[in-house]
Order: sequence, then C-alpha cells, then structure tokens
Amino acid sequence: MRSFNSVWRLSHLTFINMKLWCYRIITLIFAVPAAILWGLYFALLTFMYIWCVVPCIKATFIKIQCAGQLFGILVRTFVEPFYIAFGKVFSNIHITVAKE
Repeated sequence: MRSFNSVWRLSHLTFINMKLWCYRIITLIFAVPAAILWGLYFALLTFMYIWCVVPCIKATFIKIQCAGQLFGILVRTFVEPFYIAFGKVFSNIHITVAKE
C-alpha cells in the first residue's frame, strides 16, 4: 500500500518546521540563562585562579625553596664527606678484562 505523495511532502514539511521552531523556542527560553550562568562560572573560576590559587602556589614555592636550601646545606655538611671518602678509597681500583 502507498499513500499519496502530498501526504509525504506535508509530513516532511511539518517535521522540518516543527524541529526548527522547537529549537528556536527552546533556545529563546534557555540560551540567555545558560549564557549568564556560564559567564558567572568562568568569571568566578578566573577570579579564584588569579587571586587565590596563584598566590598560594607562589607562597608554597617560597617555603619549599627555603627548605630546599636547608636540605642542600645538610646534605653538603653530613652526606657529601662520606661519598668523597668512599670515592677516594675506591679511586685506585683498576679492572682489566683478559680473554682466554
């Protein structure tokens, strides 16, 4: 069975127009509030990053830098002499490989 061609054309035209107008109405209702919410979200995110996160990271790096200098002094004072001594003890060892 087949229906009339005009029915197919009319149903296709109705579908296309309904889809277009539903999209336009939904966009009109939800696009502006969504744009406002996303704008506020990204503004808050940018504010938090610039005024809270970056200063905390910088302050942490300053503290870590002081601790790193102290750690370096401790290593050079207590650990490095042992490695220098072991290096001098084992510096005269020579290995030769002979094939038989």
